[in-house]
Amino acid sequence: MMKYTWSIAMVLVFFCTSSYAQDFQGKATYLSKTQVNMDFGNRKIPEDRKKEILERMKRANEKTYELNFNQIESIYKEEEQLEQPGGREGGRGPRFGAFSNSGGDLYKNIKEERYLVKNDLFGKIFLIDDTLEKLDWKLGSETKQIGNYTAFKATALKTIKRPNMRAIFRRPNDGKEGDKKDEGEKNEEFVEKEVEIVAWYTPEIPVNQGPSSYWGLPGLILAVSDDITTIVCSQITLNPSEKVTIKAPTKGKKVTQEEYDEISKKKMKEMRENFRNRRGGGRNGRS
Repeated sequence: MMKYTWSIAMVLVFFCTSSYAQDFQGKATYLSKTQVNMDFGNRKIPEDRKKEILERMKRANEKTYELNFNQIESIYKEEEQLEQPGGREGGRGPRFGAFSNSGGDLYKNIKEERYLVKNDLFGKIFLIDDTLEKLDWKLGSETKQIGNYTAFKATALKTIKRPNMRAIFRRPNDGKEGDKKDEGEKNEEFVEKEVEIVAWYTPEIPVNQGPSSYWGLPGLILAVSDDITTIVCSQITLNPSEKVTIKAPTKGKKVTQEEYDEISKKKMKEMRENFRNRRGGGRNGRS
């Protein structure tokens, strides 16, 4: 009789745990900041103009995101913000976030190890559908307090591909003499770099989710940083009274990440050539 009672109890515990896993949901708010490093080269730009450009870039790279998650799925969205007065100066100047892969709604399915992200690339909507990248996380014993949670440190190496803004805004005669060392890098639309990723996760929230494309740790990732970007959680709500339906984005031309990168590369090349042609035409017009 005791054995029978114990079996019934175990079944009930398993049922309750499974139900909890299916119903469990959370919402986390993250603040993302990216360092600004603009190479003005030898251009004769007034210092106050340089300061204004850097300030605009800084504002463009300080964003707030919301991550809605459960045990299996998550959706990572940028919070809409009112545009700063005069921020685009009548629409002039480059859109610094035009090539960012984190600009759209990022959906991750941990069970299927798959992600989808909807991106707007110069007015055309793309839906990237691909496999989640698995990082070889090294779990450490170092801890720190983030909000009300104890977070543990983890590190991994990751190859990051970024738009090469130096190539876009490079003058046609730059690098002709005495500057051949990095000529190849200057002409590349994208630059790849292997960097160390530092993440802080909390086992107190037992999900494998995290901000941006990060996942795969034994607890929610509360903070993560690479060589230029830092993302930190500022607020967490577990099992909110109003449940959010986590849906994968469906609109846009479906492409793989590799296909999207190739399209971005072509667009950047077009942008670079148009920029140089405008500058060349301006000089000819003044001569």
